Amino acid sequence: MGGIPSMTKRKFAVFDIDGTLIRWQLFHAIVHALGKQGYIPQATHDKIHNARMTWKNRESEQGFRVYEDILVEAYLQVLTGIDPTDYLHIVDEVFHEYKDQTYAYTRDLVRSLKQQGYLLFAVSGSQSEVIDRLARYHGFDGAIGAEFVQRDGAFTGEIVTPIHDKKSALERLVKQFDATYESSYAVGDSPSDAAMLELVENPIAFNPDRGLFEIAKKNSWPIVIERKNVIYQLNPTSDGYSLKDKS
Repeated sequence: MGGIPSMTKRKFAVFDIDGTLIRWQLFHAIVHALGKQGYIPQATHDKIHNARMTWKNRESEQGFRVYEDILVEAYLQVLTGIDPTDYLHIVDEVFHEYKDQTYAYTRDLVRSLKQQGYLLFAVSGSQSEVIDRLARYHGFDGAIGAEFVQRDGAFTGEIVTPIHDKKSALERLVKQFDATYESSYAVGDSPSDAAMLELVENPIAFNPDRGLFEIAKKNSWPIVIERKNVIYQLNPTSDGYSLKDKS
């Protein structure tokens, strides 16, 4: 995806993908598929499953973070033993299963902003192979995902990810496409997205976790929650938030 020179700078909107546009975590879906196809040892797969159930049963406030850490660790341990061609087949399966499993609010926002001429960017910690495909499928102009380093036709186990510095990732896209921050949007659901939200004129905390929720309150950012078939927008006021039904 390359930038197109223009005499007039275009406005942009940047979206996190997992849990923001797509209803699940694509990184997790790929690891789960690897487990089902025998690339992850059963004992490790069981460890991931148990951590996931601890989170789903809400046994710990940090349950999701623990589950995610275990999952990422397991993934990186087995990555060097996976043939890149087989890996791409799994990515293809995950893409086709999840590409249309979107939230109505962010799906419609993507379409609306595209119609208004906005550049659309995606910045995600999930694998670039699936993020790039999803970005093209949904009409995005640029995307940055996690890159898993290959050498001599095999994965090295090294990872280059924007997850810890999404601000720099967004700044790279803005520079590449010669975009303007005027009237810009950013949409995310976790603290790693806060750095992007801080850069734009229209930050939106969408279905935020506790960490981003607290950051959004501190900065008086709009909060949007989509639950089943209802969409709520919490708009900042002088003494808190007011609720608006956007369904």
